Amino acid sequence: MQKNRSEKYVKFLVYIVVIVLINIAGISLLQKFKIDLTTNNLFSLSKASKKVISTLSEPLTIKVFFTKNLPSPHNGTEQYLQDLLDEYAANGNRHFNCQFFDVSPDEGINEETNVNRSLAENYGIHPVQIRVAEQDEIKFKKAYMGLVLIHGDLIERIPTILSTNGLEYKITNAIQKLNNKTSALLSLQENIKIKLYLSSSLKILAPHLRLNELSSLESNLKETVSKMSTKNYDKLEFQHIDPDTDNILEKDIEKYNIMALQWPAQPRINIEAGSGKIGLVIEYGEKFSTVKLLNVINIPIFGTQYNLVDTSQMEDIINENIETLIDINENIGYLADHGTLDRLGMEGVDPSGRPMRDTMNSFSSLVAQNYSIKDVKLKEETIPEGLKCLIIARPTEQFSDYELFRIDQMLMQGTNLALFIDSFNEMMPQQQQSFRMNQGPVYFPINTGLSKLLSHYGIRISKSYVMDESCYKQPQPAYMGGGEIAIPFAPIIKSQQIDQDRDFMKSIKELIGLKLSPIELDEKKIKDNLLKTTRLFTSSDRAWEMSGRIDLNPMRIETPEDEEEFSSYDLAYLIEGEFPSYFKGKPVPIKEVEKETADSDIEKDNKPDVDMSQIVKSGDMIEKSKPAKILIVGSSEMLKDNLIDQEGQSTNALLIMNLLDVLNGREDIAVMRSREQGFNPLDDSTPGAKLAAKSFNIAGLPVLVVLFGFFILLRRGAKRKQIQMMFEK
Repeated sequence: MQKNRSEKYVKFLVYIVVIVLINIAGISLLQKFKIDLTTNNLFSLSKASKKVISTLSEPLTIKVFFTKNLPSPHNGTEQYLQDLLDEYAANGNRHFNCQFFDVSPDEGINEETNVNRSLAENYGIHPVQIRVAEQDEIKFKKAYMGLVLIHGDLIERIPTILSTNGLEYKITNAIQKLNNKTSALLSLQENIKIKLYLSSSLKILAPHLRLNELSSLESNLKETVSKMSTKNYDKLEFQHIDPDTDNILEKDIEKYNIMALQWPAQPRINIEAGSGKIGLVIEYGEKFSTVKLLNVINIPIFGTQYNLVDTSQMEDIINENIETLIDINENIGYLADHGTLDRLGMEGVDPSGRPMRDTMNSFSSLVAQNYSIKDVKLKEETIPEGLKCLIIARPTEQFSDYELFRIDQMLMQGTNLALFIDSFNEMMPQQQQSFRMNQGPVYFPINTGLSKLLSHYGIRISKSYVMDESCYKQPQPAYMGGGEIAIPFAPIIKSQQIDQDRDFMKSIKELIGLKLSPIELDEKKIKDNLLKTTRLFTSSDRAWEMSGRIDLNPMRIETPEDEEEFSSYDLAYLIEGEFPSYFKGKPVPIKEVEKETADSDIEKDNKPDVDMSQIVKSGDMIEKSKPAKILIVGSSEMLKDNLIDQEGQSTNALLIMNLLDVLNGREDIAVMRSREQGFNPLDDSTPGAKLAAKSFNIAGLPVLVVLFGFFILLRRGAKRKQIQMMFEK
């Protein structure tokens, strides 16, 4: 008996040991064998992240500074970040390392947190205020929530992590940027020059302008650049230039757009009339950027105020400019002539006093995070080399055959095209005439000649606008009666009208369009050229066309009475394959200037000794493209600030950035960006379905509960009778 009891204890202990060993093995192997059951594998690394982290060639250390025991939801953010970095560690090579530091914002907690807080501050990670609910009160407290990536001598920061949205995308992009920056810096043939233009005369005036920091500006900048240079492989070189004493040409000051100040004599404070210049120039080779060091602000009542830029931010400012100069990101082309949208347009009002709506600053800012935007001017000879994609947004001027030839040949060489084409040009009549006649804008068809190329590739953009019953509703102010007014030319594109078969489109659940024109494909040409087409999004089935005389006043837009006029229209396509050249079998167009020069030579009797017409040329035209892509969207409004947010969180911004990534061969990055579903609306229901669901919730569920109770009661009664009959027998 005693022996059996001892055997039981031994078995119990063995079972305990086995369970502990299994758990230890499970913890070690969890990252390799875990199963992610979420729709988009949100808790697993994407292919892009695995590729980046597994190919590190130099040590990468991620230092996380996070305050412990934070309330919800910030404690969940910390746990998600820790799990995510565990994934990076499991898929990374021996060069990857990660460290977590407990940082308290309060001094004197203990020696360790004091050291960690000092370390965080040195890396540029500062505390942020978060809202906390304690004892039925809303309070604010400080917390550290950031990380720094250290790769070789370079540092990249994510100073604030308030949510899990896009966290993997940010970390992977930061790692990729560090890799690119290391390669770019090591390959530089000369140093990057940081030039401070500061007139000594300004130092005399500075105290009277309350610019006391100006006297130490040179030493502070020199120290900052010296510290940065050690982190950038000693590739930075600081230089102070005093325009008052150094031999500086005025044309150089104009070239760099250095700020100049002039002042009259001030006898009361013993200051003579003079002038001075101030600015910071970051220059490499022939490329440069100018940083404005002095802000001049006119404040009513108080007058003109002068403020120096915060020197604590200079490191970040210089870093951003260096990254632009040395092209650490891939290049993307933007057509900057032929009347296209000005991607750097300033907000404001036009001469007639109307607000300018053609700004696309949000788009430019988002693109610049991952690409170096290069302006392409077809009227000039030089086109940046190595472009994978060229963006053409709302051209309004006529293309010559020679310019169309250059676009065609760019496509033939494998450069992808992103075309955002408007069918009409909106023109406002003169202000006085518009006021008298209550006349709105006039819409003129745009004919640039680009349609010849597109038609040859099998693409046609209709000269019309799509109106849709499923559209944006504009709230009306109270003085106009309140309520909403439908804007049919701003269709709301639901998930049913969006192609979500491609991985990079899966998180695009709803879009809003504006002034979209229908796109038609020539199926025969598409089929003959073996092109692959992806219909990105369409209108609803309750849409119609407005053509001929365009009037976009919502109060005057009438919904068709004939049901046959309603249809669904294609609004955007991605077309892939090997495109045929429009100029195949045609003579190569001659640039007009060259033709004029040739005619002039003939007039001067300056003819060559050889009959040039007998020389046979070849190789000056590509007749069939390498594998390439064309993105075609029937409106440039999709790029403007009223449809794209600065943070890039809206589905419109997500779509545009994903498409540009696909056109630049970074589809894996687009898929990674699309994995999180920040916006996931319910499908629309018919009024009958809504009534049925409401009726079931109000009356159906109670009836079901009562019926279930009767069923249980009857079943118990039957069971009671069955038992009674058994005992009676």
